[in-house]
Amino acid sequence: MSAVREAEVARTPVRLPAARRRFADREGTLAWLFLMPSVVYILVLVGVPFVLAIGFALSDVTAGDPSYDYVGLRNFRRIFDDPVFWRSLGNTFIFTGVSMVLIVVLGKVLANIMIANFKGKWIVRFLVLLPWTTPVTLSSIAWLWMLDSIYSPIDWVLRQVGLLGKPGDLLGSGSNMYWLGEPGLAMASVITVHVWRLTPLAAVIMMAGLMAIPRDLEEAARVDGAGYWRRMFEVTIPLVLPVAAVAALFGTIFTFTDMAVVDVLTNGGPNNATQVLTSWAFFRGIDGGDVGQGAAIALFLFPILLAAAIAILRAVRRMEVG
Repeated sequence: MSAVREAEVARTPVRLPAARRRFADREGTLAWLFLMPSVVYILVLVGVPFVLAIGFALSDVTAGDPSYDYVGLRNFRRIFDDPVFWRSLGNTFIFTGVSMVLIVVLGKVLANIMIANFKGKWIVRFLVLLPWTTPVTLSSIAWLWMLDSIYSPIDWVLRQVGLLGKPGDLLGSGSNMYWLGEPGLAMASVITVHVWRLTPLAAVIMMAGLMAIPRDLEEAARVDGAGYWRRMFEVTIPLVLPVAAVAALFGTIFTFTDMAVVDVLTNGGPNNATQVLTSWAFFRGIDGGDVGQGAAIALFLFPILLAAAIAILRAVRRMEVG
């Protein structure tokens, strides 16, 4: 009898109190409850600074005189007449465009390596992720030493293989590259360090996309006689494109708003050759003390990033629908 009674009790549904049952069934209420921390985070760390930036851009606030006086669009007219602003804007597009192409391509290559089966792949994954996990200032200082105009180990290696002066030369005409002293080399160096930092993030995102591809599709293509490159361009790449677009979106945001690498390596030099919008806004608003003009320069990031995000997300939607 006890066994029968226990079976009946087990089959009897557990009835929750009416109040608890009603609260647990309110999906809309629970959704807002779970979203509130994220909403508060965005409002406090993004919304409030954005509103303050708009207010500062329309004022004459400086570090020496923090009193708020409305000046309208005067700060925007001033930056339009500033040649450094236009150079920074052009450098920002070059910096972002070249970096994103390299980040997406190299991220795809690293993602293929990370999902391959071979001995020691965990060590390879650790080494791939190391640039992303290293603090940006620390890694940039390390690169600053590697790109030193006199004691650069890169120059030493190039000199030993005969590509830069003579192996016995330390100084002298033509014996150093001056990576951060020449405008073209300085921009190339900044892009290289930034790509080195962000490629692991793109690789991890694409690795997740590659691992989500059903193996049946690749096996079917292999059975049909498709070679490696045909499988790559007709199966793998089309299926990974939405994930690659997401990686490009994150990379664009991080690249467009980054100033740490420029600040540590070149400080915008030589002769503003590596100045970007974020660094120029910082130098004008914080270092220069002209808070209003710095805020006006920084506000130009918003419409450009918004347009880029909308374009990439629309492209992702077309890929998913297609």
